[in-house]
Amino acid sequence: MLTEPLAEAIAEAEKLVEAAPHIRSEQDLLEGYQYLAGGILATVHAAWATEKTHPGFIQGTGPYTKMGLDNPDTLYFGTRVNDDAEYVVTGTRGTTCDLSFQVLSGNYTDSNVPGSASAFDDRDIDIDADGNFEVRFGPAGGAWAEKNAGRRNHFTLAPGASQLVVREVYSDWSQRRGTIRVERVDRRGVPFDPLTPEETAKRFARAGKALVSRVKTWLQFPEWFYLKLPVNTMTEPRLTPGGLATQFSSVGHYELADDQAMIITVPKSDAPYQGFQLGSMWYISLDYTGHQTSLNNTQAQADPDGMIRMVVSERNPGVTNWIETVGHPRGILQFRWQRTSREFTPADGPTVEVVGIDEVAAKLPFHEQNKITPEDWTARIAARQAAVANRMLG
Repeated sequence: MLTEPLAEAIAEAEKLVEAAPHIRSEQDLLEGYQYLAGGILATVHAAWATEKTHPGFIQGTGPYTKMGLDNPDTLYFGTRVNDDAEYVVTGTRGTTCDLSFQVLSGNYTDSNVPGSASAFDDRDIDIDADGNFEVRFGPAGGAWAEKNAGRRNHFTLAPGASQLVVREVYSDWSQRRGTIRVERVDRRGVPFDPLTPEETAKRFARAGKALVSRVKTWLQFPEWFYLKLPVNTMTEPRLTPGGLATQFSSVGHYELADDQAMIITVPKSDAPYQGFQLGSMWYISLDYTGHQTSLNNTQAQADPDGMIRMVVSERNPGVTNWIETVGHPRGILQFRWQRTSREFTPADGPTVEVVGIDEVAAKLPFHEQNKITPEDWTARIAARQAAVANRMLG
């Protein structure tokens, strides 16, 4: 059977999920199965929707195919590339606060983080008055590179380049997404090759291999980057590993009892984007549609002293900046600052205090201004639901 390698891989991935070391409850396991389902969707889609000869951008992670601590404020688009071909990327700039491009060499695995061959945002390209742009990528060390060296909107593909990733980042969920497409220049106007039994079998096998690798890989990341840190603390801001051009991050992990809360205090940043989120031990975002498990600089309430104070807890503290743990007593903490134009220092980062849930009001210096009514809270959640539906169809 052509699908046998995929079926075997699904069974192997299911065993990996069931044996995950962080599982402590039935909910943990059920979320693992949900995570597995998203991985199956994503890897089968990628095996059939991506072509090196006829590339197209696809969303490798989204509300139903989560991986890699997906940012609720970001849309991710990716395509496969060869380092010896020329590609043209055309699009229209939306109103999002950031649009960035990154060329990766290799793939994420459970033993490797791929190198970043190049990374830049839209400030490094020319965009016309109507928001249209065209960016070209071509081989390094040859005639193409020699001809286009130093030209705006032209970037070389380093040897080993294998992926092009584009990110649209929303500081306001009502911002408008742009458009983007990619073409391989030497295949313009050339039809797809017809399917063969060998190619069909290869795609099912590719999907299965990618699924197992996906599960193994992202189970390792919390251990590498989070769980060795002291619990209920966060790091100073640092350039994000992986080569993102203008992103600083602060990370940590939490473990809270039902009657505890974590108060996180951070300056409202001068960066165009500042976002905070919780993640589960599956290294994916918590439900950010029906619950407030993330806040960015537009959504968060800032106090009169210029600080943003967020309360992470299971029980509702009755404040606007409540970050819901939604049944997750353990999890990941993540800040991101993007489109930065300066170095960030410890003073830009968060401080953390764990208190009893009944102590929250006394610990917030502007508690009266922080309070929110149940009706206004319901309206906040309704706005999140509408915004996600508008920009993340399917």
